[in-house]
Amino acid sequence: MKILIIDNDESLRYMLSEFCKHADWDSDTAENGREGVSKFLSETYDVILVDYHMPEMDGLQTVREIRKHNTTIPILVLTVDERQEVADRFIEEGATDFALKPVKAPDLISRIRLHVQIANMKHAKEEDEDVFTAKGISKGTLQSVAEFLKEHRDPYPVDAISKEIGLAYPTVYRYLMHLLEEGKVKQVVSHQKIGRPKKLYKWYTH
Repeated sequence: MKILIIDNDESLRYMLSEFCKHADWDSDTAENGREGVSKFLSETYDVILVDYHMPEMDGLQTVREIRKHNTTIPILVLTVDERQEVADRFIEEGATDFALKPVKAPDLISRIRLHVQIANMKHAKEEDEDVFTAKGISKGTLQSVAEFLKEHRDPYPVDAISKEIGLAYPTVYRYLMHLLEEGKVKQVVSHQKIGRPKKLYKWYTH
């Protein structure tokens, strides 16, 4: 994991770098917002620590600038200012969390871990949603078809499932094909006395 530390106080930059070292993380430092944004754009980081009061470009401007390029990376603001209006302004600009100075190592390390975990979960969820969207599959509809098959253990033809759950035949067929492809549904061929064999579908229990 790699952390970007943006703070104009040299001793604090050193201390935060030591925190990162203690947690087995890599870190880069920048002594003002302008340098921080420049480093952020040229490297890949997992978390950004930003000081509020800095010359040239303060913490608010820095958060705003980073958010123009990346909306998901966790940004933790370090400040001695406890006022609610300061916190509100940072949240509006896109900050993820706050740590009041003086910063304690265990608190900061646990916060960083938590926010990286949340960011990863969000990222995984978005990727998951993208896969569904790309295939034109709605999670709600998929669930309706899956729930019906789970509740009824016998194999059913498409028309019967369609009638029972109130969805159009082509829709049900498409979702069954998706579940079949995923290995969650099994196709059973029923041989009729007259006419062609009928394809039935049932939930696949391993």
